[in-house]
Amino acid sequence: MRKPLVVAAASLLLVAAACSNNGSTPTSTGSGGSGGNLVIVRAQDSVSMDNTMVFSNASIWVFQQMFESLYEVTPDGKGVQPLLAESNTVSKDKLTWTFKLKRGVKFSTGADMTSADVKFSLDKARATKGGWEFLDVAIKSVSAPDPSTVVIKTKYSWAPLLADLANFSNAIVPKDYGGKSHDDFYKAPVGTGPFLWDHWTKGSEIELKKNPTYWDTGKPSLDSVTWKVVPDDNSRNVQVQGGQAQINENPPFSSVEQLKGQPGVGVTLFPSTKTDYILMNENKKPYDDVHVRRAISYALDRESMVKTLLFGNGTPANSFLMPNVPFYDAATPGLTYDMAKAKEELAKSSVPNGFTTTFLANSGDTTDQAIAQILQSSLKELGITVKIQNVDPSAAHDLQDQQKYEISHSYWTMDIADPDELVTFAVDPGAGSKSFYTSYNNPEVIADTKKAEQTFDEAGRQKLYSAIQKQAADDAFLGFLFYSPFSYSFSTKVSGFQVYPTGNYHLEDVKLAS
Repeated sequence: MRKPLVVAAASLLLVAAACSNNGSTPTSTGSGGSGGNLVIVRAQDSVSMDNTMVFSNASIWVFQQMFESLYEVTPDGKGVQPLLAESNTVSKDKLTWTFKLKRGVKFSTGADMTSADVKFSLDKARATKGGWEFLDVAIKSVSAPDPSTVVIKTKYSWAPLLADLANFSNAIVPKDYGGKSHDDFYKAPVGTGPFLWDHWTKGSEIELKKNPTYWDTGKPSLDSVTWKVVPDDNSRNVQVQGGQAQINENPPFSSVEQLKGQPGVGVTLFPSTKTDYILMNENKKPYDDVHVRRAISYALDRESMVKTLLFGNGTPANSFLMPNVPFYDAATPGLTYDMAKAKEELAKSSVPNGFTTTFLANSGDTTDQAIAQILQSSLKELGITVKIQNVDPSAAHDLQDQQKYEISHSYWTMDIADPDELVTFAVDPGAGSKSFYTSYNNPEVIADTKKAEQTFDEAGRQKLYSAIQKQAADDAFLGFLFYSPFSYSFSTKVSGFQVYPTGNYHLEDVKLAS
């Protein structure tokens, strides 16, 4: 989802969405080996290891190497598959789910994982306020009738349940945190994953070691993984070229072509689920006027933004959903760039001669600044004067959250293989996010969203989500901008490295040649 408080130019270009691989290979292709110490360089440090609370990608991608859930996202990002669960059955009324757990799974302490650990983890995750809260809305109870069985009862039929269970916030940790307090546990967390905690020197590095008790025989190959904080883009590139690091998390798109020509270095643009948007606060006039919102959406030259900001490594967005998300509708028309239509819409509005507005921008964020300037130039042709207010990224997030802005920019990345995560956040003003901080409120769209959550038939869900996407585009509650990919460079000694559209990766599958 949207990752607040840690937004920077690097993360905005990294947490990305579906588009062409641009001729790159989909995974790294080194010959591989056994053992070795993998070093990943990145622009920013993690924030916390608390999987139920943190929204920072720089944290999530680390603790996912230690924590595992009952299910996991498939490599294409469009489905789920069992991980710690062996199988599930669901009652005819779709209210009772019975899960059989994989046998022989141990925590990195050597203790067996049982249904009691699953019940504790899910109950804690759904009781956490201010965190992910995926399960709290739908789950009635979780029980553990025997050590290898978990039963989940829902309040009503809930189609996204397996996708929700696959989210890292619902990963399985030891019951009662293994006898520790919540805070002490997350200082040195324990999970069932392929790697275990070693140390965190904040602002510098996090290191994980190979888990010798990992249940998946023969994995991981690596002895350790270290994430090092290297804020400078060029320095990260140099470290991969020089062998001090093997993977660079987010080389700028401006350097992609140059990196492709470096000996011993590969670069891949992985399809992802990032979409950038223009937010328009409907609590502020004239953004309560749909004609104003449509005029602005028509005035957005998305093709130019892709060329200028992404160096061609992206595609214009036609929907607030992304191509790598189930039930995305490619036929959704969106509101594409058309200045004549923009002028027609503004002429129908409450401000036909234009108006003055303020764009809330993140200071120090080159992408955000560029979007603000492009918008300022485009809207000038409509008679709309755009002033730019630059504030610290954390302050900008707070102002968006409090809806103390007029027009701004944000983005979204998916964490589960179901559109419900984004759709509820974006179109339901009662869901806590105030419809992506815009106060968009269309009762028909909200009703369709509720129906889609309780519809198991795929054709029925597609019909509902197609209707939602079309109506959302017509209402122009967001200005859909573009989809962009995950950018990674890596040593050709690395093999088996793949980034999923949801941003996660499986380092137990990675090998490092000597």
